[in-house]
This record gives sequence, C-alpha cells and structure tokens, in this order.
Amino acid sequence: MFAVIKTGGKQYKVAANDILAIEKLEGEAGSAVTFEEVLLIGGEAGTTLGAPTVAGATVAAEIVGQTRTKKVLSFKKRRRQNSKRIRGHRQHQTVVKITGISAGA
Repeated sequence: MFAVIKTGGKQYKVAANDILAIEKLEGEAGSAVTFEEVLLIGGEAGTTLGAPTVAGATVAAEIVGQTRTKKVLSFKKRRRQNSKRIRGHRQHQTVVKITGISAGA
C-alpha cells in the first residue's frame, strides 16, 4: 500500500518503512507525527483519489532526526570591478520514517 501526502508545500509518495527528508517539523527524535493531508491511497484493492484529500485517511510517521541540507551558494560577481559576494544557505529539514498508512472509513 502507498499514499501521496502533502507537507511543507510539497507532495511525497510514501509506503510503510520509507525514510524521507521533508521540510522542518517541530519535534524531537523518537516522537510520532501524523500527516492528515493524504491526496491519494493505492494498493491491491485499487486507488482512492481525494478531492482534494481522502476523507479519514492518515499516515503515521516517527521523527528520526533533525538535519540540514547541503549548502547552496549564491555567488555574484561584477566584472572588471574586483568585486564579488558569496553567500551560503543551509535549509533545515526533518528526517521521518513512515510507520503506517490508514485508509480510514
């Protein structure tokens, strides 16, 4: 069974025991998280498409850790002016492990 969830303005296709990095969520490692914006559920019995979400469906997950992405550099150079500027940014993210998918009623 798989599901498509929406979190942090992005959509992810998940299945049980998947580990994925998503936008930062509040919580510590080991705490449970529930995603209630389930857009689609699929499996052997068929596919259920939400309009816009599947009623009563939830995806349970456990927070594995809080990390940061690799650094993204913003480089600006003005030619022949001996001028340049480098700025870096690392986005915070949460690593979660999907523990279960509930189709609801």
